[in-house]
Amino acid sequence: MRSAIEQQYLPLIRTIEAEIIPRLLLAHKGQSLADGIADERGEIPSQAHVLEFAGLVLTQSSIAAAGYIEAMVDQGYLLETLYLELLAPAARHLGELWEQDLCDFVDVTMALGRVQHVIREFSPVFRESPAARTDTRRILLAPAPGEQHSMGLMMVKEFFVRSGWHVVGGPGVPSEDVATLAATEWFDCVGISAGGDCRLEGLASWIAALRSRSKNRAVSVMLGGPHFVSHPELASLLGADATAADAREAVRQAEILAAR
Repeated sequence: MRSAIEQQYLPLIRTIEAEIIPRLLLAHKGQSLADGIADERGEIPSQAHVLEFAGLVLTQSSIAAAGYIEAMVDQGYLLETLYLELLAPAARHLGELWEQDLCDFVDVTMALGRVQHVIREFSPVFRESPAARTDTRRILLAPAPGEQHSMGLMMVKEFFVRSGWHVVGGPGVPSEDVATLAATEWFDCVGISAGGDCRLEGLASWIAALRSRSKNRAVSVMLGGPHFVSHPELASLLGADATAADAREAVRQAEILAAR
């Protein structure tokens, strides 16, 4: 049986795994084929890889986890693909183990911390993309009011920096500071991460207030998180311009919005 403390943190575990996984490339895979775009992800890790990596971060150190990723890169796997097709499903699997009482809460929390360590460890390499551009596109990234988790937003930030965007904010930016930043600096887009425990009731008014104070009166607002993966129509109802299923799709959506 779970303790009262563990029950209290059940939404946290669910949100962490929902944030980092969010239905990875569900819409993008079909759209790429329809548009005749070549799949640039290279070889995809197998389910066996996912289970092996999840077991590794549960039982060994973050150094061992980073070594596992480095070995897969040496085998020819793309780091971007490993972020989306290995780290994310592994995080989801860890959350499922805890929900099914197959794994201890502390162990899962520490394992997810090791996943975050891997993202930080490979951040310099990941950002050295040959496709990266240096222009004046600027995005402000922040959690929604009441949002407590950061892993999904952390990965999104990596993808934007890699694509040449100037990124301000990220995990840990207080919601009260977001409107101030938008009012004092020019941004093409504001990206907001809303996890499973975020209260959507006040999000629409918060977005409206952000727009009213923004230095760029035509600023685009993009929402991300598990709410919008299963119900993308919520984004427009809350006053946002777009949503995305994963970090790579978030960059594509922001490119489209900025081009307008």
